[in-house]
Amino acid sequence: MLTPPGAALEGSIVRSTLRALLAGRRLLPILAVCIPLVGLQWRMSRDPLAAPIGVLMCLGFVLVGPVSFRVLFPDGLDLSHGAIRVLLYGAIGVGVVLALGGAVPTILDMRPTLLTMRASLVVCVTLFLVGGWGLGRDIGFEETIARERARAARLAAEAERAQLNAIRSHLDPHFLFNTLNAIAEWCRQDGEVAERSILQLAEILRAILAGVKAATWSLDEELALVRDLFALDWHVEDGVGDIQVPPMIVLALAENAVKHGPAKGHRGSVRVAACRQGERVTISIESPGPYGGPRPGSDGLPTVERRLRLAYGTLASLTIGPHGSVTLASLVLPVTTHAEIAA
Repeated sequence: MLTPPGAALEGSIVRSTLRALLAGRRLLPILAVCIPLVGLQWRMSRDPLAAPIGVLMCLGFVLVGPVSFRVLFPDGLDLSHGAIRVLLYGAIGVGVVLALGGAVPTILDMRPTLLTMRASLVVCVTLFLVGGWGLGRDIGFEETIARERARAARLAAEAERAQLNAIRSHLDPHFLFNTLNAIAEWCRQDGEVAERSILQLAEILRAILAGVKAATWSLDEELALVRDLFALDWHVEDGVGDIQVPPMIVLALAENAVKHGPAKGHRGSVRVAACRQGERVTISIESPGPYGGPRPGSDGLPTVERRLRLAYGTLASLTIGPHGSVTLASLVLPVTTHAEIAA
């Protein structure tokens, strides 16, 4: 049996509203109002059922009010919804109050109580309508903010994907030109070396294009690409390479280390180490030369930090700074699966 779309939407609103009412920041103020109200109902009424009726009326106010408001006004209180919905919301409030504060006490043959007297019922209707409006609006605003934050995160992820696609479409021409010129020279001098170079270049380009398309890949694949591009010293513990990482994360840091280390004339080699401690993996990249601080206008490291936030939230960290006479970049990642990063 198919469920009508409207019924599914209302069911979703009801469930989300009830869950939101149980949140501590709402539940505590609700209890702060309802408990004294029930206490007064019990102290100022002689009927033994006064307290249970007070609890029942409070539950009716808290549960039915905000739920009915959100079902009738899913986008908040807007006059464009029409007077019919406003009247219907008022009718629900009057009906709930008269049923719980009028019909039930009459059926149970109760004495008059603080909350069930006629004058009190008018106040109870007002509490129902205003309380339901306030709680419903608050829950609606909170969900709207959550949706907008999720939408912003999706847009940021899409922008990051577009940036990677741009990398895919505009690979560094200097790298390609220099490599092709070197291969052309090797073709005249050593055909075997030229052949190996062409195959290695093809593997590098294939890996880069695969990384741009993928949401994650293994650390082994990432390090294999870095090894093909740069001659670095390595120390990677066994088993670490199986974890999933966002593509080109370590590559960007290795490129930065080479650019500001050996490429600037600093003697020494770039060293890469990866080790696992519990549910975290630390990847360290050490480059020769003193730490010069962040360069104004550079977007390399900020891009890496932004990608880490998109992939891991606050679970990953990147620190770069002096380590004696060298510069040390330390990347700490949680051990996660492909699905966890993609989510």
